[in-house]
Amino acid sequence: MDAASLDKEFLSTFARGLEVIRSFDTDTPSMSLSTLAQKNNLSRASARRFLLTLQKLGYVSQDDKKFRLTAKVLELGYPYLASLNFTETITPFMEQVSYKLEESCSALVLDGANVVYVARIPRRGLIPINLQIGARLPAYATSGGRVLLAALQEPELENLLEKTCFEKLTAYTMGPDELRAELSKIRLDGYAIVDQELELGMRALAVPVLDRSGTAKFALNSSSHVSTVSMDRIIQEYVPIMQEAARKITEVLP
Repeated sequence: MDAASLDKEFLSTFARGLEVIRSFDTDTPSMSLSTLAQKNNLSRASARRFLLTLQKLGYVSQDDKKFRLTAKVLELGYPYLASLNFTETITPFMEQVSYKLEESCSALVLDGANVVYVARIPRRGLIPINLQIGARLPAYATSGGRVLLAALQEPELENLLEKTCFEKLTAYTMGPDELRAELSKIRLDGYAIVDQELELGMRALAVPVLDRSGTAKFALNSSSHVSTVSMDRIIQEYVPIMQEAARKITEVLP
């Protein structure tokens, strides 16, 4: 199918409506009509139509002059989570990992240049980042993102890296060339460790979870504070526990 055919089949209005939904975030959980129009580069009239349509469908509510999302938007993502069958099949293994490590355990999928959290077993700790289901982080600076990037074929990986906006999040954050070398190492090791590259004080480990065909389905991730867990301990103790859990999950995946 050529580009012209694809353009004819692309519903720009529908796409803009999804962008409006996604424009609500932790920085702007509620917005006035003017703010939403400005953030989405829309006229006030267009923004108003989008908001009133979403309100009639139940995805947006209005309090005074501010609009915010309702819980109904969760229905948009639930079928995807249900298809992965996390609650009954995968979460018990994540709970075991969290219990053994006394750390959080999360499941992440790759979405373009970001990773998205699709399941999480939290633990109280010293990690300052507030990560919930649906949270997005840059793949290049996260352990989960790196094991999933390492699993991509070279043309797909290069295309994605070219579109990635590399930002020096801390003094330790790798640039593109360093990352390429690190991804080669991850392919050999079968795991990724990110040491204070996303957030100072945070050290994270991730392993890929493969489906029956050997394709990386998602990543298992666990984060800890540098003051509580050494790199040697992560490699010697944490990696085997995470990899064992990943193998067990592979066995029960459809």
